[in-house]
Amino acid sequence: MNFLLGIAVQLLSSLFLIRLLLQAVQADFYNPLSQTVFKLSAPVVEPLSRLLPSIGRLNCAALAAALGVRFGYFLFAGASPVVALLQSSYGLLVLLMDLYFWAIFIIIIASWVGNGSNPLLRVIAQLVEPYMGVFRRFIPPLGMLDLSPMAAILVLISVRDRLLPMLFNALQGALL
Repeated sequence: MNFLLGIAVQLLSSLFLIRLLLQAVQADFYNPLSQTVFKLSAPVVEPLSRLLPSIGRLNCAALAAALGVRFGYFLFAGASPVVALLQSSYGLLVLLMDLYFWAIFIIIIASWVGNGSNPLLRVIAQLVEPYMGVFRRFIPPLGMLDLSPMAAILVLISVRDRLLPMLFNALQGALL
């Protein structure tokens, strides 16, 4: 039961986080992936958006929905509200980095296959371009070989596995 609930929480928070990212990068709204994400998340995000309006391109309602699903899960598991908020925030940041990792990985594999006209690949490329653009500015392609995705993935893994746990353990130690 707990395993299935954990999977459901992960899927729901992924859905809300993807909606947040799609709006933040102003991805193609008419893309089939965008349409699916918006339609699936609308019953939760749209009522919340009346209470929590967007700030610029940041959809506060989608962020609150993603955080709220995780927060409720940890409260249901018996954590105190402070611990549940910390674990929810940590889990959401790790999920964000995992989403970027897999999106970059999909873009890498798709570049080898050579079919860039797929609408799903276009929206995934739109999602990762703001992050990848930073690395592309500093790491020029070596002929046909672009090393910037490898650097981007290494930074994601380093932050996810080293920096985030250290920061959240320090924060948890200070608050508890």
